[in-house]
Amino acid sequence: MPELPRNLRVEAVVLRHSDWGEADRVLVLFTREHGKLRCIAKGARKLHSRKAGHLEPFTRATLMLARGRDFWIVTQAETVQPYLAIRADLTRTAHAAYAVELLDRFTYEEGQNRALYTLLVDTLARLDTGEDIFTLVRYYELSLLEIAGYRPELQRCVSGGETIQPQDQFFAAAGGGVLCPRCGPGTSGVKPVSLEALRYLRHFQRSSYAEARRARVPGGVQDEMAALMQYYLTYLLERGLNTPGFIRQVGSQPEA
Repeated sequence: MPELPRNLRVEAVVLRHSDWGEADRVLVLFTREHGKLRCIAKGARKLHSRKAGHLEPFTRATLMLARGRDFWIVTQAETVQPYLAIRADLTRTAHAAYAVELLDRFTYEEGQNRALYTLLVDTLARLDTGEDIFTLVRYYELSLLEIAGYRPELQRCVSGGETIQPQDQFFAAAGGGVLCPRCGPGTSGVKPVSLEALRYLRHFQRSSYAEARRARVPGGVQDEMAALMQYYLTYLLERGLNTPGFIRQVGSQPEA
């Protein structure tokens, strides 16, 4: 991969940040032009910093970066989209945090991936405008897995290769997809998957978002699909994500 120039202008979503020194902040960005980058915002924690408001997690911003000794350095920052409606709603904040954590965990500092960037900003925009959370999150998960090269096989048995028939099946994270009723029983670590849950997962996987959002998934099937996705994602990442616990905590709080 060719070396990047000494100065960059990028559009980016802030995935996360951490404190650095007395007043600085280290940022992890996912940029449209260069994929994931780490940088430092000098003085961002000072009370009157002009940059701080543009550099909060899941803010979409235009940034000027200069190459430093250890980090890219933020020299200018301007918000493109603050996603204020997300920030005003704790449930949507929790799901935005989930979206950025998932992308962060599946990516490395390995260069441009515009498809992932577009998926992320589209998902944040849908959260911001009040789209159904279940639909947009499941669509996001399946689309991210597709782009990242981990598309689950939902059409054929991953053991025998037979076309899946219209009946309850099994899902094997280690195999990357569905096992038929002949191959699934007795196989270690598999999860049962109902015909209805599999049907909606297939629909989301092959559809555009506009098509997926028209689906009306029953509540029990929603729970099954969400649990199955967490099972597969946890296997791929080799450990659980942090934000699902936050989402459950938010969901258990009584409404004001």
